[in-house]
Amino acid sequence: MEETLLYRQIAAAMRQNIRSGALKPGDRLPSIRQLTTEWNCTPGTVQRAYRELADQGLIISRPGQGTHVVPNLPRSDDAPLRRANLVFRAQSFLLEAFTAGHSPEDVEIAMQLALDQWRVICAESQPVIEGELRFNGSHDLALAWIASHFSEIAPGYLLSLQFSGSLGGLIALAENKADIAGCHLWDSETDSYNAPFVSRVLAGQRIALLTLAWRRQGLITRPGNPLGIHSVADLGRGDVRFVNRQPGSGTRVWIDAALQREGIASIQIEGYGNICQTHSELARTVAEGGADAGFGLQTAARTFGLDFTPLVNERYDLVIPEKITHDPAMERLTAWLQTSAAHEAIAGIGGYDTQNTGQIEWLN
Repeated sequence: MEETLLYRQIAAAMRQNIRSGALKPGDRLPSIRQLTTEWNCTPGTVQRAYRELADQGLIISRPGQGTHVVPNLPRSDDAPLRRANLVFRAQSFLLEAFTAGHSPEDVEIAMQLALDQWRVICAESQPVIEGELRFNGSHDLALAWIASHFSEIAPGYLLSLQFSGSLGGLIALAENKADIAGCHLWDSETDSYNAPFVSRVLAGQRIALLTLAWRRQGLITRPGNPLGIHSVADLGRGDVRFVNRQPGSGTRVWIDAALQREGIASIQIEGYGNICQTHSELARTVAEGGADAGFGLQTAARTFGLDFTPLVNERYDLVIPEKITHDPAMERLTAWLQTSAAHEAIAGIGGYDTQNTGQIEWLN
């Protein structure tokens, strides 16, 4: 596998030099012997890279004259070439990761967590793309998994994710900046999830609540839980550094209510003002020693090998305006969530209860 990825890296490097003008039309390319030494590989690996470039019409080899960039580079749409270069860069990363002993599963999780962070950074409204289902709302790892496998769930369609918290997702729906939202807002007066908030923010609209799953949330601590942090009350101790979620997130609503019940003021908690936008970022902060505890998903704790003390099971719903329920991509997602395959996939991530997955409740 390393030889296969390496020839593609060599081809990508040469291609980039040609595209950037570092290698101009007619320029002679390094000899096979030179590249064999430079890349610490076999001559066959370099020859394979050069064959790929020749097949793409970028270089030409003549006996006794060496290998040159073609005099007239082919004109073509730049997008496929840019995608190809992106793939080759990804393969370079994969080669490094696999050589370091990481499994494909480890790499997939790492890439998904990194993408989650970029979805938060790039959370500005984007132009609508045909075939795209726009999600905005609370961060969820199962939903991120669904988005990465959406071509299998709804072939020909894209599920794009923006994470702005449960309340942010409802506001995005109200402002027509999203097609669906993700929500897990607990209402203390009714001891119920989502419906009271949806009815207030989206008053007068007929809305479907499609249950993704029940999720386990709790205290995320370092391996072995060295400080013995087992309850919300422990967060008020002077020796505990906390990391929090952003205002408007369902997680923040729950932890703030729990602190109020315990009579703990936010000023008593070291790190209360340290904010993470996703469960993944929160768990990573604890894993890297930036905090002793956070409140978040069991799935995130499991991903980073951290200890977890469960405190609550919460319902996570997809909030869908009636008109969107008839969207072809939404219809396929709804149908998939009602299958045993969906239940098994979500439960397999860890920290999810799928007994109500796929059920629909109508509001207004």
